[in-house]
Amino acid sequence: MDEITQLLIGGNEAGQINMNAAMANRHGLIAGATGTGKTVTLQILAEGFSKLGVPVFMADVKGDLSGLSKAGKPHKKIDERVSLINIEDYQARPYPTVFWDLFGDLGHPFRTTVSELGPLLLSTLLELNDTQTGILYSAFRIADENEWLILDLKDLRSMLIWMGDNGKELKSEYGNLSSASIGAIQRRLLVLEEQRAEFFFGEPAASIEDLMKTDFSGNGVISIMDVTKLISGSPRLYATFLLWLLSELFEELPEVGDSDRPKLVFFFDEAHLLFDQAPKPLLDKVEQVVRLIRSKGVGIYFISQSPLDIPEDVLGQLGLRIQHALRAFTPKDRKAIKAVAENFRPNPDLDTKQVITELGIGEALVSTLDAKGSPTIVERVMIRPPESQMGPLSADERKEQIKRSPFNGKYDVAIDRESAYELLKKRAQKAAEDAQKENSQKTPSSKRRSSSRQSWSEAMIKSAARSIGTSLGREGGKFLRGILGSFLRGK
Repeated sequence: MDEITQLLIGGNEAGQINMNAAMANRHGLIAGATGTGKTVTLQILAEGFSKLGVPVFMADVKGDLSGLSKAGKPHKKIDERVSLINIEDYQARPYPTVFWDLFGDLGHPFRTTVSELGPLLLSTLLELNDTQTGILYSAFRIADENEWLILDLKDLRSMLIWMGDNGKELKSEYGNLSSASIGAIQRRLLVLEEQRAEFFFGEPAASIEDLMKTDFSGNGVISIMDVTKLISGSPRLYATFLLWLLSELFEELPEVGDSDRPKLVFFFDEAHLLFDQAPKPLLDKVEQVVRLIRSKGVGIYFISQSPLDIPEDVLGQLGLRIQHALRAFTPKDRKAIKAVAENFRPNPDLDTKQVITELGIGEALVSTLDAKGSPTIVERVMIRPPESQMGPLSADERKEQIKRSPFNGKYDVAIDRESAYELLKKRAQKAAEDAQKENSQKTPSSKRRSSSRQSWSEAMIKSAARSIGTSLGREGGKFLRGILGSFLRGK
């Protein structure tokens, strides 16, 4: 196979370990305990795909992947690793990168609309129950039927208020729209706003095509999404964002069939957040997307501390396995290590279960897919050193990279066009004006309104009637009240 379709992972005494780029859309997993070298492995894979002309998207959880945009510095340990793996063309170099940030602080803003996110993902993000989720689906349907765009959170809030005010009229078609459930959704939206989620919803919405660029030399552009603040402040929003991105790719990209390399590769760090507490319909959706999206030429690579963080139905779809060291401190840890070892194709020369606990920093157990799509036997591998800088850029270097970005100015300023909020506001104003106009056109009564307060004579007559009525009994009382009533009406 031509060398250009091979991606170097590392090597050992037996030689270099490469991944067949034609199998890169069969997805993969990078796992290992904290501090064992997962980030560097992620970095060298991104470099390898970029060299092959494959665009890369990655979530930067710790903030140290920005160094991809700067050439690495010489170091004795790097030279030793290069010599050990016998890398002939190693050269320190930068890679084309674009920085993104949902909040717009450390990169270009990355937005989508509430409508694009959809009710399923939004209900998961808001942690709604079944009744509340049903109301959310109704809001989206009503908006579609009336051509009211739900672009941001204030549009959705306006829809919910309008539905609460018109619940009786909507009940026959959409069921009982409980004010308590609508109020609960509103409170969840307030929590979401406290987590700065309003920065994610709006326009201009990011284009998937902008994640699939190559530079003038044919290198794939590496898009780095900074999620350092997002993952600590709102891990559920982080997971929802990644799931939405997967869904968008699945729906928008065309079928490409077999190819010598993928069209796009995604790296999702802290992958367990995608699946923690996710409802079964959402897990089914993820499993379906992972299974089918490879036909769209997209490779998905999950990064987590343990393979057991990934549901079995998803784990079974992952071809590349890179396992860094795990620690066996407890019986639960030892049980997990045994399960991880059993997921590899056995190597008669390795005690996989034992080696997992012995791996040093920058070492890993690796299994790839061969040309027929079958897993290779597991190998103990020294991961190759990155050609770019290990560690983050300085704040000034990052600002300069953003300034030079081809997307500088495209997404930086938010746009607030007419949508549900504005249309419902106009409708409310028109209704108020119509009501005021109708009231002003009514003919005022010529008859002077009588005072609601009783005069002293009225009070005296009514008091007498009650007293006399009590004395005469029920029938006499009715007769007397009739006479006195006629007298009072004639006043």
